[in-house]
Amino acid sequence: MERLAHEISGLPPSLGPVRLIGIDGHAGSGKSTFAGHLAAALGGAPVLHLDDVATHEELFDWPERLRAQVLEPLAAGRAARWAPYDWVERRFGPERVLEPAPVLLVEGVGAGRRLLRPHLARLLWMETPRAQSWGRGRHRDGRELSDFWDGWERAELAHFSDDPSRPFADTLVRQSSTGYEWTSGTAGTTGQPSSVTEGNELPRA
Repeated sequence: MERLAHEISGLPPSLGPVRLIGIDGHAGSGKSTFAGHLAAALGGAPVLHLDDVATHEELFDWPERLRAQVLEPLAAGRAARWAPYDWVERRFGPERVLEPAPVLLVEGVGAGRRLLRPHLARLLWMETPRAQSWGRGRHRDGRELSDFWDGWERAELAHFSDDPSRPFADTLVRQSSTGYEWTSGTAGTTGQPSSVTEGNELPRA
């Protein structure tokens, strides 16, 4: 993971002074867990979870809010001010401040959408099959959220049909029982695809 962190740290800034790194993939593909490991390898880089930007009514219709609250301030070198959504209370919570940082990880379904791609220094895609990802997510959230998952699956299919991320990914990330492996994606700029496996055991969330 340190090698990937070193590569990311060496990228030119893509949003004002910030290197914005997108981590996309199907719901349940392990984006949050991977982002946590990568953030730690980057010395505690901040992580913006798109689950905090979406709402029950706007699963994917949040681009303008993200632009106004996060992208535009950071592009100008100012702190972003945004309010995370509370999925239990079904309302936005207290405002948070996100200062410009050398690296900011944005993880969630839609992190590689066309709104964000021009501002990304690199786009990573979690290469976990859709059925496996959704099964993992349903198991994690339990039967009481099965209705929500039914609606989510329809919304995610529609989103990726209209605005796919994987074809634009620079890096494809796969999770195994021993760690992560990543290779150059379709949009990767390296010459020959490379593969690196981390040997430490990692959770499968």
